Order: sequence, then structure tokens, then C-alpha cells
Amino acid sequence: MADGFDFSPGAQVPVSGGAGETAATQALASAAYRDCKLSKISEADSDSGKSDIKKPKLSLFEPNLGEAFSRAVQVRMLGGGRKPLIQSFGTEPQTVVEHCLSATRLRKQRDAQLSVIMVLFGLLFLPGVLLWLGGFQLKKMLAKDGGGISLLGGALLAVLGVVGLYFMVKLPLTGFWPLYVRAMVVAPVIGWWWAKQICEKAAVTMRGAWQGLLEGGGVAAKIPEAVPQDPNQTAAESLRQNLAKVSAEQSSNVVFYAGPKGILGMGTRWGSWQLAEELRPAQEGVEIHPFRSWDVVRVIHDRLRLLERSPLHTGGFPAPSVRHWIVAPVGEKAGAVSRPDGTDTDAYQIRGHEIERICNEQQFGAGNRHYLGVQFVLWDGQLVLTLMITVTVLHETLRIEVTGHALGPVNGLFTSKPEPKTKDVAKTVRFWETKKITLPLIDSDEVVRLAARAPLTWFPPVLDFLGGKLTLPEPFGLRHVWADKPWRHRFMADDALRAATPVLRVVHAAALSVLKENGVDIERFDNRSLALSGMVQSAEPKKADEYNA
Repeated sequence: MADGFDFSPGAQVPVSGGAGETAATQALASAAYRDCKLSKISEADSDSGKSDIKKPKLSLFEPNLGEAFSRAVQVRMLGGGRKPLIQSFGTEPQTVVEHCLSATRLRKQRDAQLSVIMVLFGLLFLPGVLLWLGGFQLKKMLAKDGGGISLLGGALLAVLGVVGLYFMVKLPLTGFWPLYVRAMVVAPVIGWWWAKQICEKAAVTMRGAWQGLLEGGGVAAKIPEAVPQDPNQTAAESLRQNLAKVSAEQSSNVVFYAGPKGILGMGTRWGSWQLAEELRPAQEGVEIHPFRSWDVVRVIHDRLRLLERSPLHTGGFPAPSVRHWIVAPVGEKAGAVSRPDGTDTDAYQIRGHEIERICNEQQFGAGNRHYLGVQFVLWDGQLVLTLMITVTVLHETLRIEVTGHALGPVNGLFTSKPEPKTKDVAKTVRFWETKKITLPLIDSDEVVRLAARAPLTWFPPVLDFLGGKLTLPEPFGLRHVWADKPWRHRFMADDALRAATPVLRVVHAAALSVLKENGVDIERFDNRSLALSGMVQSAEPKKADEYNA
């Protein structure tokens, strides 16, 4: 295909809930099943961008968090003409998207049943349904910020109820139209009761998936619509290919530096240590053996792969991910990024020969830069530590820079478990004492909202127009836009600070060995390395990307 992907293998069922999932992945996936208010998503936004909530034209059609989140993620990550995604380090974005599809599928099954009820009890008795819907819409409009009805609103609804009951009693008892008027008021109530049973059953299923994900129960996302049954099912084939593209972008070796925001997906730069000295021959009259930046980087790469080894059996580092990265600069307020293409790329990956060329040649002026990264994914994906190493040679000066980036845990909104709906009421006898009672998961207002939205779920743009929608912050990546700072967690902060010292020493030792082999006087480099080794022992997190001009 033109985009470089080969989908020749047959369709396969996407599998979720496996051992590869992490706590961060499951926390983000649980948002697809949540039933809280959409406005809560604003509390979880990070400094990387703010979610935009479009207000509803009619509050009766307003989506909850799970509905809006699932819709927004699907459109952004699978929609036609979508923009490039930022990698979600420490998570599996395809799993999150699959759970959004699975949650949407569960809602469509519920909405199909509610649509039948709306036809039987709504279309046939349309005037009555419109009156009931108008009453609930009026109730929402008169509601206070806390959700209750104001005194004036309660009085107005009571008056309307009494007037309606008066006319119902005064109507004659014979004839078609008097009976129809009574039926059009009563039939929606019967439909509401039936719809309530369906909604409660669906709510239990949704909350079970929500809790199962957060407890690590391995809840699988069921999306049979992503498995084509025959070559003519173009929609299923397109969905399967788009899911594969999400995983391919996740594996890309191109990242984006957005000024004070740091490397998107890796977090802000909290520390920087630079070793820069003059290249002098070890022996006078003997020239230095020619070498390139890539020669130094390659040895550093090999040494970093041995970080998990230790002379003492005390645990230590887990196996890190050591990888060559191409870093592209973007503006701090950039609304989108673009991935390189051409003969030097393959499925969002920069080829090895181009990486080597950038490392050796693009060290000054315009263009992308090469970094060698060592990355630790800790706390089940909640903490991502990345130390980036770059080697540059300008004139007779060799500079080796090590920078630390940290991406903290996902916001607490995504790790909160479902709680039963309760209410404190006064006891019957000891009225000065209160007791806690459990309320149904679905109240009358929620049943009306779901039933009103059900027929329109087959026309998502219309529902977005009437009920509002969630627009995700750009440039979008599932992980970094809802990440908290790691410095508020004592052990996470310790892990970030402790990782810098051994990595820095390994980098310096590897670089000095290359310099020594090529006839470079390493005395100054060695002294500077010892000084940096002392400085890094008292490393403190700083805003290294915010320069004071």
C-alpha cells in the first residue's frame, strides 16, 4: 500500500487483557466505561493541553464521561484523515482504543433496545412523549448547580402537574380522543419503567468492566466488528488497518520536542549534565585517529544494555529499553505534528542508515537531531523515566550531554473505582440520627436521557450537535495529556533521581574508552567526568527547558 503497511496476513481478533497491559493502560481504558459527568475530564488535564468541552444545545442529550471519551478517542485515533499521534510510553494505546470500541458496542446494544421502546411507546404516543421530555428538560434548566431543583422551579413543576391532572380528570370517559389523550400520558411511563430495567442491566455491565480493569482482572475488549468475515466488508477491514496503524505509530522512533513542554510523550526535561572538552592528542606529534560521533554513540549503546547487571545481588535496574531516537523540534503551542516520510522511512520508522547520517552530520543549525535514549517503565507503567544522550563534535570540542525526562502517573480520576450511589437520610424514630441508603444506579433523569439519546446514536454528528462533545488536546497522545508530575510521589521521585547517576557514569566510561582508543588525551575529560559524577549525586528536579532570558 502507499502508506508502507503490509496487511497481507488474514484478519486477526485483537486481544486485550493480556500480560502486556499495565496499570496505566487499564486506568485509561476504564474511562470508556465511566458514568460520571463529562466536566470531570477537565480536572485531569495536564500542562500539555486542555480538553475542550462543547456545551450542549439541549442538556437532555448531554453525554457522560464514558460516552464522550469513547467517541472522542475513536474519532481522533481511527477517524479518516486523522493527524499523527504522540507515542504513549508506558501504555498500550491500541488496547485503550479497543476498550472504547467495546464500550461503544455495549451502548449500541442497549440503545437498540431503547430505540424499540421509543418506537412502541414514543412514536405511537408522540405528543405525550414530547410533553414528558419537555418537563424533564425544564427540570434540568431550573436545576441549581448542585443538581437539585430550586424553590421556584419546584413550585412551577408542581403547578404544571396539578393543571395536567385536572384536565385528565375533566376529560370525558367515552370516545377515541379522550382515551388517546389519557394513553399518551400513561404509555410513556410504562415505557420508562421498561427502559429503566434495560438501563440498569447495562450499567451493571459497564461498572463491572470499569472495576475489573482497575483491579487487573484482565477484562477483554470485544470488538467483532474489527474482524472482516469476507472481502466485501470494507468497514471492518478499514477498522482493522487503522488499529494496526495505532500500534505502528506507537513503535515509531521519531519524537517531538515542544520547548518547555519537553519531549511529547516523555515529559519535561528535569536535569541536564554536559561534558564538553577540547580534543587533544595523547602524544605530541601524533594525530588523533579519525572517528565520528556514531562511533562513540555505538559504544555507549552497547554499555547501556548492560545496566541491569550488578556486582551485588540486590535487585537493581530492570532491563531498560535502549533505543536510537530522532528528535524533531516543534513549537510550544503547536497544534499538530508531522512524521517524516520518503525512502528513508518504513512504517513510521527512520531507517538505520539515516539515523547514522543524522547523528554524524546534523549537529548544528536546522534539521532533526539524534539522541540515544535509555528508558525505564516503572510502577506498572505509571512512571516513565527517559535519559537521553547526544554526542556532538564542533571544531575541536566534543560534547556529551545527558538529559533526564520524567513522565508521572495518570491522573487520579482514571484510577478511581466505581462506588455505589448512596444518600444520607434521617431515621424514622431517631430522627436526629442519619443512615446511609443505597440508591439505584440509574435514576429517572438518567433513564430519560438515555432513552432520548438512543435513536440519535445511529447519527453521531447530529447527537454531537445537540448534546455537545469532547475535543481532545493537541498534539494528542493518550498518555502525556493526562499525566501528573512524578515529584509529588516520594518513591517515584527517588527512582527518577537515582537513575541519573549510574547512567551518567556508564555514558562517560564508554565515551572515555573510545577517546582513549583513538589517541585522545582524556585527562581533562576524566576530570570533568569526576566533577559531574559528584554533581549528579545531589541531583534535584529543575525546569531545565525554561531558560531565564
